[in-house]
Amino acid sequence: MYKFYMANSVVHFEMPAKDKKRTAEFYSKVFGWNMRQLGDDMGNYLIAQTAETDEKNMMNKTPGTINGGFFDYKDEEGFNIPHLVISVENLDKTIRDVKATGGKILGEKMNIPGIGMYVSFKDTEGNIVGMLQPNR
Repeated sequence: MYKFYMANSVVHFEMPAKDKKRTAEFYSKVFGWNMRQLGDDMGNYLIAQTAETDEKNMMNKTPGTINGGFFDYKDEEGFNIPHLVISVENLDKTIRDVKATGGKILGEKMNIPGIGMYVSFKDTEGNIVGMLQPNR
């Protein structure tokens, strides 16, 4: 049986957006993505659904596909470049592993309601990546 959130697999992508309305129109018209704007309580995040999901809009129905979203563009490190999110089984352990192998944790862990615990890190090459411990 396929496990939707396999440990250490890429499960989400994120890109910055300066104009969310323009962004939603572009990706829906060009690629047919279902774009959904969230409110202030979710940081005005713009969901990009690229693959069909279950009735809760949580799990992709097609193995190997990922959905993503757009965050507010800011002219500062981490808020002006795309990045990926990797699913992990134990966020605290993976944070320790990132630090022990030369990476740097960016910010504090945060709870994403209904999704799981999240934190960003910078790898040894300067790439900014997210880690998510999904709610089970």
